[in-house]
Amino acid sequence: MKNSPSFFWPDRQTLWRWHFFAGLFCLPFLILLCLTGIIYLFKPQIEAAIDRPYDTRPTAIAPVPHEEIAAALKSIPGAHLLAYELPRTPQSAARVLVDRRGDAIRVYVDRNSHAPLKTVTEEHRFERIIFHLHGELLLGNVGSVIMEMVASWTLVLILTGLCLWWPRGEWRFAGVLWPRLTPNKWPRLRDLHAVTGIWVSLFLVLFLVSGLPWSFIWGHALQTAEHNVGRVLSIQDWEIGAVPARDVIAGRHIIDQHKNNDMDMPGMDMRTQAVTSMPDDPIALDLVVQTAEKLNFPAPVLITPPSGEIGNWTVRSDTENRPKRENAIVSSTGKIVSQSNFSQKNTVDQIVGYGVAAHVGQLFGIFNQIVNLVVATGLLAMSVAATLLWLRRRPPGELGALPSSYSPKIGIATIVIAIVIGCLLPELGAALIVLFFTSKLLRRPDKY
Repeated sequence: MKNSPSFFWPDRQTLWRWHFFAGLFCLPFLILLCLTGIIYLFKPQIEAAIDRPYDTRPTAIAPVPHEEIAAALKSIPGAHLLAYELPRTPQSAARVLVDRRGDAIRVYVDRNSHAPLKTVTEEHRFERIIFHLHGELLLGNVGSVIMEMVASWTLVLILTGLCLWWPRGEWRFAGVLWPRLTPNKWPRLRDLHAVTGIWVSLFLVLFLVSGLPWSFIWGHALQTAEHNVGRVLSIQDWEIGAVPARDVIAGRHIIDQHKNNDMDMPGMDMRTQAVTSMPDDPIALDLVVQTAEKLNFPAPVLITPPSGEIGNWTVRSDTENRPKRENAIVSSTGKIVSQSNFSQKNTVDQIVGYGVAAHVGQLFGIFNQIVNLVVATGLLAMSVAATLLWLRRRPPGELGALPSSYSPKIGIATIVIAIVIGCLLPELGAALIVLFFTSKLLRRPDKY
């Protein structure tokens, strides 16, 4: 028996049932992830199109940043300054980010007349809505947990799919490495699902893994693990779970993640503290802006005023390409106090940074966007094909799953893989434990 393949690997019927039920749970979410992911993938182009009227203004003549801020605050009674976004071109309107009763609001201001041109709540901006829909289903941390579960079960879907795809008997390229071109549409659909899955599976795994640091449970688990390993953290610049736009702009979510353990890190200073009022010396902003322009950080560049007794300002790049992000602490006289960049982060944070940048399609520019688009389109095609195949094959009024046997062959390899993945993905591990004991209590042939 020890030499029998079934001793190590599950039988095909067991594999098929796991693949079937994982797909039944994941497919609706995967289709949503593909559609929202493709939209968010082209965030720079979409935002540029939306903001085109505010980036084609008359050239700014002798702009005065602190007067632009004053105009923005006057247009939003009761608001406080969060950040000033450095204009990208002389034709760009000023973007002033303010906080009113917990809501982050973006105000576009003409740099010549100082007239407010547009006001929009950050959470209502198109890309922000797509971001929350993609990662949280617009449900906050509850949605983040659901999407993390979907990502975990998608890995099960991929592993079982690879096992089911593996050719048995004589190897044929058609139907294995490329789709069969037959008159019958159902074999073509099957090949579209299976063959496309093989080509996109590796990229899909990278997508899933690189998206986990954003999720509520896994992201906090990574944060806790880093703290317990030692004080090796640099400043994390990604969101864990649902973080309000106000806290992202002010950098408050970074302090929440690091608690008090990293407050004495070199260069930490006021880098992540939120601002609640207009600075007493607004002229200082003009000096800081002049310094920020000379730093040439990748856009968008946010300038946040000091908080507390220390009068240092923060200049930071908020580009989606994380490896190009830079930060600087600038005094009210415009002198650079300290400066840091991506290379100063520890290895874990750098790996996550590269993964996040690749996930959103910004690590390699347009080529990264094209690769991600191909993978997302392939995943969407195979998901739709799987749905059509299921609807055709299932008997009326039934799910259409193969019946389970009284003694399903799980295999030692499956148990080892399940333990490893369950430890790495806590939600999946908990689900597997529940399913194991449930199957023991309800051991009988399923009637599907």
